[in-house]
Amino acid sequence: MRTLRFLLALAATVLLIWVLSTQQKAGDKTLPALGDFFNPFTGFWRNAEPVVNLGSGLGKNLKLPGLKGKVDVVYDDLMVPHIFAEQLEDAARVQGYVTAASRLWQMDITTRKASGRLSEVLGDRTLKIDRIERRRGMVFAAENCLIGWKKDPATLSLMQAYADGVNAYIEQLSPAEYPIEFKLLGYKPEPWSMLKSALVIEAMAETLAGGDNDLNATNALAAFGRPAFDSLYSQLNPKQIPIIPDIGQWAGIKPILSPVAPTNASLTGIDSPKDGNGLFSDVVQQEGPEGYLRGSNNWAVGKSKTKDGHTLLANDPHLNLTLPSIWYQVQIHTPQMNCYGVSLPGMAGIIIGFNDDIAWGVTNVSHDVADWFKIQWANPEHTKYTVDGEQREVRKKIEEIVIKGQPTLYDTVRYTIFGPVVYDFDPKNALHDCALRWVSHDEPKENMVTGFMQLNAGKNFDDYKNAISGFDCPAQNFVFATRSGDIAIRVQGRFPLRAKEQGRFVLDGNRSQNMWQDYIPQDDIPAMKNPERDFVYSANQNSTPPSYPYYYLGNFDAYRGRRIYQRLDGMHDATVDSMKQMQLDNFSQRAADALPVMLHLLDYKRLNESGKEMAADMAGWNFKFDADKMAPTYFDTWWDSCYVKVWDEMTALQKADKSVSYPDGWRTIELMEKDSMNRFFDHPSTPARETARDIVTEAFLAMQDYFIKNPLQKTNWGKAKGFEIKHLGQIEAFGIQGITVGGHKTAPNAIGKSNGPSWRMIVDLGETTHGVGVFPGGQSGNPGSKYYDNMVDAWVKGEYYDLLVLKSAEEKSDRIIGKNTFNPK
Repeated sequence: MRTLRFLLALAATVLLIWVLSTQQKAGDKTLPALGDFFNPFTGFWRNAEPVVNLGSGLGKNLKLPGLKGKVDVVYDDLMVPHIFAEQLEDAARVQGYVTAASRLWQMDITTRKASGRLSEVLGDRTLKIDRIERRRGMVFAAENCLIGWKKDPATLSLMQAYADGVNAYIEQLSPAEYPIEFKLLGYKPEPWSMLKSALVIEAMAETLAGGDNDLNATNALAAFGRPAFDSLYSQLNPKQIPIIPDIGQWAGIKPILSPVAPTNASLTGIDSPKDGNGLFSDVVQQEGPEGYLRGSNNWAVGKSKTKDGHTLLANDPHLNLTLPSIWYQVQIHTPQMNCYGVSLPGMAGIIIGFNDDIAWGVTNVSHDVADWFKIQWANPEHTKYTVDGEQREVRKKIEEIVIKGQPTLYDTVRYTIFGPVVYDFDPKNALHDCALRWVSHDEPKENMVTGFMQLNAGKNFDDYKNAISGFDCPAQNFVFATRSGDIAIRVQGRFPLRAKEQGRFVLDGNRSQNMWQDYIPQDDIPAMKNPERDFVYSANQNSTPPSYPYYYLGNFDAYRGRRIYQRLDGMHDATVDSMKQMQLDNFSQRAADALPVMLHLLDYKRLNESGKEMAADMAGWNFKFDADKMAPTYFDTWWDSCYVKVWDEMTALQKADKSVSYPDGWRTIELMEKDSMNRFFDHPSTPARETARDIVTEAFLAMQDYFIKNPLQKTNWGKAKGFEIKHLGQIEAFGIQGITVGGHKTAPNAIGKSNGPSWRMIVDLGETTHGVGVFPGGQSGNPGSKYYDNMVDAWVKGEYYDLLVLKSAEEKSDRIIGKNTFNPK
C-alpha cells in the first residue's frame, strides 16, 4: 500500500511538473506555462519595477557596438530619455536601444500583426488576421518601402543603426528580463531589422490610409439607383470649411483624364473577416453604424492673434488608445539639432515635435488611396486573367503561415498588375475575385526617413517644405510654425490622379484605362502659408473646396473643423491656456446641428413625465459632452436610436449580407430639417407612411422606455460613455477600465469609448521655445512599472506636463533622475 501511495504521489508530481511547464488550453484560450511564469528567478516577479528598470538601470557606463563616439542619455521624472550624441547615426543607434528597453514587446507584436505572424505565438485564433494581412500585401508594401530606403545611403545608415541599437538591447537580455508578455505567451524576442521598421510604417498606413468604401458604394448604387444614391451619399457637405480655401492658386490647372468604367453588378457578401476575440484589433474601430471617424486636430496661430506676439502650435492626433501607449517621448540632441517630441516605437527620429526654431504636427488627410478591381479570369485555375482582351499571367507568392500547435498553412496569393487578389480563397466574400490597388504598395521616395530627420533639425519654412516632400503614405496634414512668425499647412502625400468618380466604386479590371494614370503633381497639392486670417488648421475635413481641379474622395469629418474654425477666427490675445481650452473643448457641432431640429419635430404629447424632463434637460443643454452632465447621455442615446430607425433599409441590406454604407450624419440632419417627408423616413414594413416627425418621436419613446427598464444606465455622460484604455494584447488586467471622462467623437476633445487624443502637444515659439504635452499612458511598456500609466490621470483631468528640453547632458534640473553613458565597444 505504501508503495502504491508513493507511485501515485510520484505520478501526480510528474503530472504537476508537466502541467506547469506546458501551455494548456482553457476553452478557446491558451494559458501560459505556469511553472516558468511563476518561477521566482525567471518568472513575472522579475518584471516588478518599484522605481525604474531600463535593463541595466541608471548611472551606468554601457558599451554599445557600432558607436563612433560617446552618447549620454539623461532621464527625467517622466522617464523621457534625452539623447546627447555628436553624430546623428549614434543618436539613432541609442534611440533604438532605449526604445527597446521600454517598449520591446509592443514593437514585436506590432510588426507580427502587420506581417501576419500572430499565429506563431497565439495559435489559430488569429489565423484570419494573419491570412488577410498577408493577402493585403503588408509585407509586400514593407519590402518595397525598404527598396526605396536603400536607395538613399543616409536613410540606410540611420535605419540600420536604429536596428543595431534594438538588437544590442535584445542580445544582453536574459530570459528573466524578458517583458512579461513574452513570458505569458511563452516565446522570446527575435532580432530587429529594417524590414520591421518598415512594417511599423505600413501598420500606421493601414490604420490611417487603408480604408475604402468601394464595395458599399457599389451595392448602394445598385440597390437604390443613381438619383437616390446621389441624394443620400453626397460627397460634399455644404457646411464644410475646407483646410485650404481657393484664393486663385489653382487657376489654369486642367487635368485631362480618360473616363473609367465601374463594375455593373451589385456585389453581395461580407466586407472583411472580423477578429472575433478582439485581439489586436485595428487601431481605428467601428463605433455604431456611423463608424469612428479617423480623427485628429492641429492648428497654428500667428503673432497677430496671440497675447505675447509669439506663434503657437497645437496638435492632438486621435487614435485607438492602448497600453503600452502608441507614442514614446524622446529628446534628440546633436550638433545639428535639438528636438523634442514623440516617436513611433520601431522608427528612428521624432514624428510630432519641436526644436528651438520650429514646431510641427500632423492629422490624417483621410483621402481614399485604395481601389478594388474586379478580375476576369481567363482559365479555371486562376493563373491567367484578361485585360484589354489580352491574357496576362498572375505572379504567385506562397505565404507560409506558422500556427502554434498546428500544421503550417501554405497560402497562395495571386498578384496582378493592379495588386494582390485578397479574398479569392473565400467564394462567399464579395471581393473574392478583386485585386487591391493601394498606394502604400508603391516604392516610396528615398528621402522619407531622412526627411523626418531634416524636419527634426529644421529652422525655417523652406526646411519644412523640403523635408516633408518625400512623405508619401499615410498622407498627413502637416501644420507648421516658426519662432520668426511663419505659419503653414500642407496636405502632404501621394495621391492618385483620378477621373471623376474613379475609385468610388469597384472598377472593371478588364480595362487598363481604369488604372491610375499618375499621381497629383507635388506642386499642385493643397498648401497654404501665412494666410491673411493668421491661422491654419485641420481636423480631417475636406482638403479643398469643389473648385480644386483634381478629383479625390475619402472619409472626411463634418463637425470638428467647423467648431475649431469658429474659435480660431474669433480668437484674440491667445495664450497656451487658450490652446488647452480648445483641445479640451467638449462642444459637439453635430449636437448643435441636430438637437434643435429633433426637438422641433418631437411630438411632446406622447411623452410621459420622465420623457418631458429629459426633453427639457436637453433643451437647456449647451451641446458640450461634459462628464458630469445628463443631457449628453440622453442626446447620444436618442440620436443613435433615431439614426438607426431612419436608415432601416441599410440595416436590412446588411442583414442580407449585402454591404452598404449608412449615409453621413450631416445628411441625416439635413433631411430631417429640409425634407421631412422623404421616402427614407418611411418604414417599408408598416402600412402607414412615416415622416421625420414619426421617426424622431419613435426614437425618443424607445429611449424613454430604455431608461425606465434600465435605470442604472440613466447616468451622467462620464459614466455612460464606458471609456477604457485596453492593453494592446487585450489582457484585461493590464488595461484600465471604468474611466470617467467627458468628450465625444464629434467634439474637438474627440474621446470615444476607447479612442481619443493619443498625444496632446502645445508649443509656444517665443524667445525660448516651450512645449507642454501629455498622453494617456506612460513611457514604459511594463505593467509592473510606475511609468506604465502614470500620465493617465493628468490626461483625464485635462492637465499637461512641461516638456523638459535640455541644452546639454550636464544641465542641472530637479526633474532629472539619472543618466546612462554609452561608449563604443
